[in-house]
Amino acid sequence: MRSGYLILFLLFFYHLSSLAQQVKIACLGASICAGARLQHPETESYPAQLGRLLGPGYEVTNYGVSSTTLLKKGDHPYWNTPQYKAALAGNPDIVLIDLGGNDSKLVNRVHLDEYEADYRDMIHAFRALPSHPRILLLQPVVSFVKDTTQIWDPVIREQILPKVRQVAYDENVELVNLNALLIGKPGLMPDGIHPELEGTRLMAKTLFEVLQPVRDTALNVISHLPGNKKISSFYGYRCADFDFRGRACKVVAPKFAAAGHPWIWRARFWGHEPQTDIALLERGYHVVYCDVAELFGNREAVQLWNGYYSLLHKAGLARKAVMEGMSRGGVYVYNWAAENPDKVAAVYVDNPVLDLCSWPGSQFKKQLPNRGEWEAFKKDYGFTSDSAAMNFKGSPLYKTKEIVKGRYPMLHVLADADEAVPPGENTLPFEEKIKALKGNITVMHKPGFGHHPHSFPDPTPIVDFILAAVK
Repeated sequence: MRSGYLILFLLFFYHLSSLAQQVKIACLGASICAGARLQHPETESYPAQLGRLLGPGYEVTNYGVSSTTLLKKGDHPYWNTPQYKAALAGNPDIVLIDLGGNDSKLVNRVHLDEYEADYRDMIHAFRALPSHPRILLLQPVVSFVKDTTQIWDPVIREQILPKVRQVAYDENVELVNLNALLIGKPGLMPDGIHPELEGTRLMAKTLFEVLQPVRDTALNVISHLPGNKKISSFYGYRCADFDFRGRACKVVAPKFAAAGHPWIWRARFWGHEPQTDIALLERGYHVVYCDVAELFGNREAVQLWNGYYSLLHKAGLARKAVMEGMSRGGVYVYNWAAENPDKVAAVYVDNPVLDLCSWPGSQFKKQLPNRGEWEAFKKDYGFTSDSAAMNFKGSPLYKTKEIVKGRYPMLHVLADADEAVPPGENTLPFEEKIKALKGNITVMHKPGFGHHPHSFPDPTPIVDFILAAVK
């Protein structure tokens, strides 16, 4: 009998100690945080779902209050609510701040010049707590309402989001781009403002991916880069611009590096459709770039990248990189990967050029008067005649045997109506060859789309692919 009491006592003690060790997360926000319009907000709001995803080691408390603003002079300031005071009193370990949508209303826009200062004050209030919490700023979701006096998406997009990014950069706190998740998905927001259950699931999943990984707070890749570095903001993240062997280079650092120090290497068109890069920064990836335009992936480009890879790997980044190429960037990515199969974790390319005789060869085929890229390609590869250049077999389409040696997964986002880089001359024959060699390739089709726009407004399918590949 005594042993039974002892077991019960030990179980009770273990329960109390586990509760004491829980990571406390405070979710501050307005109606979306509170779970407005959901049938069961106590279980269906994104904070409630986040708590279930994180598990018993976390205590997630929802401090959401409908209609509230971050602005102190707003029509319903969050600052004046009991929930704000309770969140501070709770001494949380992690704070998620989701305020800004209501600040876009006409009645509040007159005070938007004070938005950044008010946001900093809220950050400082939580930083002053004994727990010194990790703070994440959640960028407000898209709005589909038509009433320009209410929560108005152009104001969110053009004024609120840049201000949130600037505050995150200035205060060195984390950002989570919830805004991108629901762009182009009005069906998930029946009233135009509040996500239904599927929308809050996407929000909770994103926050889980940001919060759950182990972080390395000591890594500082930027400090190991050569020469004079210019530091600026890339969507709220520190971006270092510097020269390497006469080429312009960039390294963007996450707020905290994920364990293993993963990174994605943008091949071309820096900053174009950056949503995947931003989402990976949120998850602890570095984003890097080395400008080898316009060398079309030739020997010089590959050698430059070999040196750049060595520099970044010595600075602390993982042995294998995720390679990213849009349009002609596909040639750069795959030509380098063909020579470095053991250094590639995954490839993501978007409407990629895979045969230079298709593009820019099309400029020669069509006898275009301005065919600058075609002439540059000929020069890069030492061709003196068009006819010789049109027999070129050094494109990725002809390097599939070398490419599959890496056994890394490949993702192609493909616009089926691409007029500039025809799928039938690039991705489709490439896919057929890769599959014949038992390679790992996934093609996501975009029916009816042309060469532009690249990527997806919500990069989740691409990000999920990359996270699974790197794992």
